[in-house]
Amino acid sequence: MADKPVILMPEDIQRIIGKDAQRNNILAAKMVSDVVKTTLGPKGMDKMLVSPTNEIIVTNDGVTILDEMQIEHPAAKMMVEVAKTQEDEVGDGTTTAVMIAGKLLENAEKLLDMKIHPTVITKGYRIAAEKAQEILKEISLRITPGDNEILKQIAMTAMTGKGAEDSKEKFADIIVSAVKQIEDDGRIDLDDIKIEKSKGDGIEDTELISGIVLDKEKVSYDMPRTVENARIVLIDFPLELRNPEIDTKISVSSPEQLQ
Repeated sequence: MADKPVILMPEDIQRIIGKDAQRNNILAAKMVSDVVKTTLGPKGMDKMLVSPTNEIIVTNDGVTILDEMQIEHPAAKMMVEVAKTQEDEVGDGTTTAVMIAGKLLENAEKLLDMKIHPTVITKGYRIAAEKAQEILKEISLRITPGDNEILKQIAMTAMTGKGAEDSKEKFADIIVSAVKQIEDDGRIDLDDIKIEKSKGDGIEDTELISGIVLDKEKVSYDMPRTVENARIVLIDFPLELRNPEIDTKISVSSPEQLQ
């Protein structure tokens, strides 16, 4: 019988195996879920985060909170990835996704205490996920681009807790109009929508511009502020005056030479 391998680790590293490792991973994931669960819902609370550079962020967005936290535990990092995946795929529901994952792990821990093998628990969760998708398809409502009121309600729901409650209806109209303008045969690329912030006006002065906004000062007062049906030139070199590689000196002996 071959000898067991010898594992050498630094003094500050602790190795956990078996059931202890399972409990440790579940505990770390549940702690991440507990951090964001108080932000859920219309009465959810904001979190104030202070970065190492003393930058203060106040938010109740799950993915923002988890992204700003310096998480090192591997299982906890997986919960952060759950939030990021939800954000990338759907754009909302990050806190709910993390809370559901945390609750599933909490119930899995109870099943482990009942001596149920992890493989059996995993199989059961897969069956439950398939059943949940069937139920969601049955109770879901198909939405078309013409369902403006439903689309507005969806937009207003997504804005809950984002600090824009007083202007939700106006923003909902802007959001729905913007998404419809970039829609291409059912496909939507959110990178085609840009948000420009400007100091001085209030949130109610927000407007949707169907075109390109250049947040730059005019080079000349004669330049127009708005150009309709503009012709755009794409260049791959900078428009600037270049300094010559050699020094040039001009000697002037009379004013006439300057004419």
